[in-house]
Amino acid sequence: MKFLFAWASVFLFLLASTSPAFSQNPENISGQVFEMDSNQPLPGANIYWESEPQKGVVSDENGRFLIGKTGLPSKLVVSFIGFTVSIRVISEKDLGKELRFFLKAEELSLEEIIIRDRRPDENVKSLDMGKTTIPIETIKNIPALFGEVDLLRSLQLLPGVQTAGEGTTGLFVRGGSADQNLIQLDGAPVYNPSHFFGFFSVFNPDALSGVEFYKGNIPANYGGRISSLIDVSLREGNYEKIKGEGGIGTISSRLTLDGPLFSDKSSFVFSGRRTYADLFLRLSSDPNIKNNDLYFYDLSGKFSFKVGDKDKISISSYFGSDFLGLSGQFGLGWNNWVSSAQWTRNISERTYFDLNVYHSKYKYAVNFDDADNGFRWDNVLSESGARAEWGFVPNEKTELKWGMHTQYYHFAPINFVPDPGASIEPINTNARNGLQNNFFVSGSRDISQRLKVDAGLRWGIYQQVGKGIEYRYEGNQPGPNVSITDSLSFGTLESMKTYQGFEPRLSVRYLIREDLSFKASYNRNFQYVQVASNSSAGLPIDRWVPAGTYIEPVRGDQYSVGLFKNLNQNKWELSLEGYYKDFKNVIDLRQGANVLFTDNVETELLAGVGYAYGVEALLRKNIGKTTGWLAYTYSRTWRKIEGISEGDWYRPRFDRPHDVTLVLNHEFSKRWSSALTFVYTTGQAVTFPIGTYEVDNQSLPLYGNKRNEDRFPDYHRMDASVTWKNVDRGRKWKGSWNFSIYNLYGRKNPFSYQFGDIINEQIDFDPGLNEEVLSRRPGVVMTYLFTFLPAITYNFKF
Repeated sequence: MKFLFAWASVFLFLLASTSPAFSQNPENISGQVFEMDSNQPLPGANIYWESEPQKGVVSDENGRFLIGKTGLPSKLVVSFIGFTVSIRVISEKDLGKELRFFLKAEELSLEEIIIRDRRPDENVKSLDMGKTTIPIETIKNIPALFGEVDLLRSLQLLPGVQTAGEGTTGLFVRGGSADQNLIQLDGAPVYNPSHFFGFFSVFNPDALSGVEFYKGNIPANYGGRISSLIDVSLREGNYEKIKGEGGIGTISSRLTLDGPLFSDKSSFVFSGRRTYADLFLRLSSDPNIKNNDLYFYDLSGKFSFKVGDKDKISISSYFGSDFLGLSGQFGLGWNNWVSSAQWTRNISERTYFDLNVYHSKYKYAVNFDDADNGFRWDNVLSESGARAEWGFVPNEKTELKWGMHTQYYHFAPINFVPDPGASIEPINTNARNGLQNNFFVSGSRDISQRLKVDAGLRWGIYQQVGKGIEYRYEGNQPGPNVSITDSLSFGTLESMKTYQGFEPRLSVRYLIREDLSFKASYNRNFQYVQVASNSSAGLPIDRWVPAGTYIEPVRGDQYSVGLFKNLNQNKWELSLEGYYKDFKNVIDLRQGANVLFTDNVETELLAGVGYAYGVEALLRKNIGKTTGWLAYTYSRTWRKIEGISEGDWYRPRFDRPHDVTLVLNHEFSKRWSSALTFVYTTGQAVTFPIGTYEVDNQSLPLYGNKRNEDRFPDYHRMDASVTWKNVDRGRKWKGSWNFSIYNLYGRKNPFSYQFGDIINEQIDFDPGLNEEVLSRRPGVVMTYLFTFLPAITYNFKF
């Protein structure tokens, strides 16, 4: 209770400090800034009175602003880097009106586009810690695997982010596992954000407006994961004319169309992408290759409606599907279907309301066609929710937010049905459901010109609910050899187990100088759903499990401090951040666990504690012919779970102490540009055999009780690309060619090791015996995926 009173006192202080604003009741000028070509809100624009530029404000994420009235009439200036400046004379008749400003983009060079969505001094003056906003234009300039631009792989180039392995999109953020990242699209969670077993993400960059990535200091209006938030937004369509863009690449093609729907008050955007590896397989004369299937596709759409001057409604949906089929005998497919609707209302010049309703569904299916062992295995999980948020800006120095978020989780029973005549048994499990209600409040306040504080509190109440069955175990301790003493049945939405937790957030920024600041933050988060898997890279069949009687929610506490410095008139950014994270109730699998088909998944899991710490350094150049960043991270993460690694501290596979990233973009001319990336990281932690033993004349690996005491060799790779744009002669059609090389110097980075008997490739054939004699030898096989891999893509706009 003392802890809650301390947090409540912070909010009382914020509210009390706003009281002069209410007593004086000043008149303010409010408005919204838009980009003229797309008619979309422009965040980060500078708004100030020409006579008092030092008292300016910045537009928020929706382009809105509120600025105090000065002597009228006066000139109000609205500016943004790379856009024309708007100057408007404001008089008394404008008071109480919602003003609108439209800025037109100038002819920009590459580096200006890169920083378009950011204030020049945002690195120093904002409260953000561990937050990165990457414009889509920047992501498109980064060299990509197979030439396929990828959002999640771009985030791997940031400090504090580790990769799951060669070419994959899995993220491990500041010592957290991949399932501890909340990845959402227009407010709806995406449970499997990968195509092609993790080599590509589900996000088509042409359909996106931006991405905000939080490694720490997650806002109070979001929760449910303890490591990071990746907030992805689909872009709105153009309200004035129909436009399009797309590309034809080495393995896939894409097309996006957008424009006005019924009038200049509504718009649409449709986007589609598909690979065509399966089409090339059909050209083979080998039936074993010709009859295989391998593809993915995704479709997305968004409709936006302006209802009057104060209301805006948008509806968006995404569907993506993957399929792998082998000669009609084996098939594995999975898909995501994510939909959301959002209503935004400007209640007044100081108050706004946002309502977001969503549904996210993930499904996979496995088919095996065999007379004796054929089966069909499928499963589905979903989350439905609604988030309501109110915002109030009493004056230029204070902003308050509050609201609630309701979530319903449904993890359907695993359905494993043998084919008729098959000798295997069917498998059925029970559904697991969860209901979660969250309440949140936050406030930020400029205490002085140097000191700014943001405080928030989120309260989550989670219930495991029916319809379902709960098992009782001997000694109330589930385990693989523990007897079940009873089972209890629960009806629909009947409460089975309840958890609740307060999640405080606090961040402080102290401006040492105009170009130098110190920041500190603290976050607590609870996570009520986890993945039970022994795969660090993430698989389509990974099993999600909700908190319940025997599985407690994970708790994560993160402390971070940092110094932020801008150089040479904001052309360079320099930051140094340190963090410490503490984990409670993290789960891992028992040795030899099987979680895919059991209804008693709690018997295969163990829970314990962990911690992580690290230092992240980032040097970033925003302006000039050459732009990019250099990042270095030193980080460690540890787990301690009774029953694993003899109860001692051990390293998860994603403990990789050293990480170096270099990203460079250079514009030679308006037609030619290039990009280069280099990554180096310590090899992932793994368990190698300590010896061998013989079974049926075969030498098999012997593993010890310690976990992940060995490492793969260090990983490093360089990628490069060159872009050539067609001459712009004022035509509607604009095209460009991108030539990229993944793994420029052909480094053979290990993807996996296999220990045991190796069958030699050379086969001795004795015609007299009419049989093959295979020579065997014990040893190790290293598998690597990609060396020197070129790609070409043609991109176009019209």
